[in-house]
Amino acid sequence: MLQTHFRSHTCGELNEQDIGKRVIISGWIHRKRDHGGVFFIDLRDHFGIIQLVTSTEEQGLNKLSFDDYNILNGISHESVITVHGVVVARSPETINLDINTGKIEIIIESYIIQSIADILPLTINNDQQFPEELRLEYRFLDLRRQKLHDNIMLRSHVIRYIRSKMHDMGFTEFQTPILTASSPEGARDFLVPSRLHPGKFYALPQAPQQFKQLLMISGFDRYFQIAPCFRDEDARADPPQVSFIN
Repeated sequence: MLQTHFRSHTCGELNEQDIGKRVIISGWIHRKRDHGGVFFIDLRDHFGIIQLVTSTEEQGLNKLSFDDYNILNGISHESVITVHGVVVARSPETINLDINTGKIEIIIESYIIQSIADILPLTINNDQQFPEELRLEYRFLDLRRQKLHDNIMLRSHVIRYIRSKMHDMGFTEFQTPILTASSPEGARDFLVPSRLHPGKFYALPQAPQQFKQLLMISGFDRYFQIAPCFRDEDARADPPQVSFIN
């Protein structure tokens, strides 16, 4: 009987110390490979990828019925499954040191299909280029791709590091207003209509400079802010702005 909970481990946390454990993992089907009766699935979640394996009766790894084996073999990429299985060591020739789980795999004992994916408008498991309009239309799929996922996580790690170091040095983080009066700088303002004052508009700040100066003359010491800046100009790959005073 399958247990009802979704996972006991994430796809990226299992390693050689877990060999012999019965585990439950869930994720997207990232890749599939059929090697002459031995069937492999790379299962992916936010935390990483792990290899699943099953086989025909002749190969000795089969824990599934014939029907379940064939259904699993035909599931589309990016479908979501929950797998119950046993962690085993990979054979030496199949070890993949490029991933954290590359020395182990999971023999599938049973599985639940959580959702079946339709044919995808763009592929997730490679770096193939697609038109920007298509990527934006299916942004939820585009963000699953490894490069974008890694970029977003890197941004989070960098901002967390900045915050940690600034707090260690005695700085205090403040948040400045987003709706304000217009104060033109180096670009055009983004304007937001006012609901309470018909015909009038707020501006989105191009920089937090004026608010930062208010804090300075009010006596706040060692201030910093990781601030969004709204400039109506051509896109460019600027890093997040960090403003501070000492």
